[in-house]
Amino acid sequence: MKTICVYCGSNSGSKPLYTERAIALGTRMAKDGLALVYGGGNVGLMGVLADAVLEAGGEVIGVIPEQLVNWEVAHKGVTRLEVVGSMHERKARMFDLSDGFIALPGGFGTLDEMFEMLTWRQLGIGDKPCAFLDVDGFYSPLIAMMDRMVAERFVHPDQRDDLWHGDDIDVMLAWMQRYQPAAASKWLDEKRRKALR
Repeated sequence: MKTICVYCGSNSGSKPLYTERAIALGTRMAKDGLALVYGGGNVGLMGVLADAVLEAGGEVIGVIPEQLVNWEVAHKGVTRLEVVGSMHERKARMFDLSDGFIALPGGFGTLDEMFEMLTWRQLGIGDKPCAFLDVDGFYSPLIAMMDRMVAERFVHPDQRDDLWHGDDIDVMLAWMQRYQPAAASKWLDEKRRKALR
């Protein structure tokens, strides 16, 4: 593993702890020689994270749609900034550049990006590890919703277990380094699906 994509808020959130954890993650990534791939912004947790990696001597690759560059939220100090035409192109490019994905706290965009990666993995388009780095229980309600998806038979239990959730950066990075994707089918009723062909 050489590059990790981190999705996080373009706002900083209500608690100083969110910023503290973004700095801790960025510093640790640089220390471990892991390049950051992220959304290219200079605002919110995105900017904090990128600055932390850079200040610790690490590499930062930003991928940002042209519209956001025009809004003047692009980080001009990153190692490399790639400007793309759309949000769809951004997600695809970030996927290509990254060996794994982490979600720090964020809003709609953070969830959209992370769930697309989970969906691609579920469909066999990708086989890269996905982790939710929780801060003060931020993602606990979301994880509970995923558990309900399993209980209601919309998600295979092995695919739910095929993602990491917790608050320990060391444990998370160790899990990502040794990750092996689940072999579970997306289809819970495989025999019935084949019979309907």
